Amino acid sequence: MNLPNKITISRILLIPVFLVLMLVPFNWGEINFLGTIIPVAHLLGALLFIIASITDWIDGYIARKYNLITNLGKFLDPLADKLLVSAALIVLVEMQFAPSWIVIIIISREFAVTGLRLILAGTGEVVAANMLGKIKTWAQIIAIAALLLYNAPFESIGIPFATIALWIAMIFTIWSGYDYFAKNKDVFKNSK
Repeated sequence: MNLPNKITISRILLIPVFLVLMLVPFNWGEINFLGTIIPVAHLLGALLFIIASITDWIDGYIARKYNLITNLGKFLDPLADKLLVSAALIVLVEMQFAPSWIVIIIISREFAVTGLRLILAGTGEVVAANMLGKIKTWAQIIAIAALLLYNAPFESIGIPFATIALWIAMIFTIWSGYDYFAKNKDVFKNSK
């Protein structure tokens, strides 16, 4: 297994640690983070989410720079992103920081595109993430990070940046999902 794939797997392995930090009621106190009071465990969880998200860029950069792109990596990288993003979104619903209907739309799109990838894989085609899919992923990561950080530093000045970012992420999620299906609509045509 090459280095980019190991980094991708490490992203998956960080998810349970993130969940524990966000959901177990640790009594570690609170901290003033950029003008916003955040429980220490939640700040650590948010920072872990951000670090795990950055590994998405790192593994892709290494894979492209050293020509280490593999079908396993093309499969694992979007899967790791979906697992991390889905876990964080569900945590945000639990914390009542994100509306469940937006999270359902985002996660449903992820399942639908994963299903499409599986169908295409059955025909021998492995679909790597396109630019719109990458923008969608980063829009989601920015929105989730802002929500996990309690909208700091914008909360102290009354700007709902995290909420706006979540709406933008939802729009890119829908748009990129439509794009994947529009470009691969032929796979659904009946053939014998």
